[in-house]
Amino acid sequence: MALADKNPLWRPPAHHLDMDKSHDHVHWMELFYDLVHVVMVFLLGNYLSEQMHHGHGVAGFIAFFLLFSAMWLAWGETSIYNSLYVSTDWVYRLSTAFQTLSVMFMAASISSISPSITDPGKGFSYFAAAYGMNRLILASMYYRVKHHGIESTSLSAEQAVRFFGLGLWFMASAAAPNSVGVWMFITGVVATQAFYMFPSLTIMRLPRFVPRMGHITERFALLLLIVNGEGFFKLCVTLSEKGIYKVHWQTLVNLSIGGLAIFALTWVYFDFVANGTPKQDRKSGYTVWLAHLTLMASAIMMGVSMAGEVYVGFFEPFPTGYGILGCTGLAIYFLSIYAIQKSIEPTAAHRFATPKILLTGVVLALICLVSFPYFPAIVGNAVWASGLFVVLMIPIRRAYKTLSVEEAD
Repeated sequence: MALADKNPLWRPPAHHLDMDKSHDHVHWMELFYDLVHVVMVFLLGNYLSEQMHHGHGVAGFIAFFLLFSAMWLAWGETSIYNSLYVSTDWVYRLSTAFQTLSVMFMAASISSISPSITDPGKGFSYFAAAYGMNRLILASMYYRVKHHGIESTSLSAEQAVRFFGLGLWFMASAAAPNSVGVWMFITGVVATQAFYMFPSLTIMRLPRFVPRMGHITERFALLLLIVNGEGFFKLCVTLSEKGIYKVHWQTLVNLSIGGLAIFALTWVYFDFVANGTPKQDRKSGYTVWLAHLTLMASAIMMGVSMAGEVYVGFFEPFPTGYGILGCTGLAIYFLSIYAIQKSIEPTAAHRFATPKILLTGVVLALICLVSFPYFPAIVGNAVWASGLFVVLMIPIRRAYKTLSVEEAD
């Protein structure tokens, strides 16, 4: 009997459609790779906070969003490979290990990146080089599939060529001077998505491009837990650095509300859209993909904003930069869930968590955005929290009343 039949360490990758039985659950290597992104998310949150502190405003936020998008898309592309091909052998494990190292170097370079296009800072070249290496490793994974003759279509070959070219492009952007390198990097990130959007280029045209959607949605859910958990982590670290014994009891109340809000945000996602199956059309699948990107970016924004609670009591105005992040983040979070909900097959949640409720939360978040600078923090926090808890509690109340009546009948 061949080694591949005896032990997964020697079992080559296989397309899930070719297997007698495959499951959607995340393998421990994929989970470890996801958990490595904890440090990336934390440092991105720190980066955004630093940009607010130094008054970089819009430029700082754009830099944060571009870095986060690049990280998220790289993570997502690897997740797509994992959802197509079941890989457990020692070569794949080494590839994952080296991808993990690339994430480590990307994360470590974030604090040395400037929001200036003309002078992106010394960390940019390291970030771009590590990012390019991450893409080259993914190209090698697809090439192995082609090399072993596992893929009967051009899927693995096209993906290998695509990521090999993008990897070299990102490596070249690391060596290019200042603004040229930045624009090369941005162009490369945009190009990764062009392969899904344009009919003549899209890999989605191939019949074997059938990711395990249960696997993908589970990866989404796990990463969202990491992102929201990072917000809680940031609250703890900020309070620890400030000194829990130094702050006023009002600040502790504010921070407690912030911690509960992070839990509520996670609750909303899992009750409304988690593990939902995208509708069977290209637009819906792509909407779910990009809406998860904006959802998680907004979660980081709110985590950073809630850390601003440590600087205020009840009656001081909430810090402007942090307030803008929190209110805008909440609106984007609800809009992202709205987009996902409209793009997945109907679930039980659709009966009670209606689009109107989500849009009510968006309106309250925007009201908070334009009003919080003129009121004490306790008022701004109350308006913000009302937007969140209205979206959470109304569906629960509706479900209880409706299901109780149906049970009685």
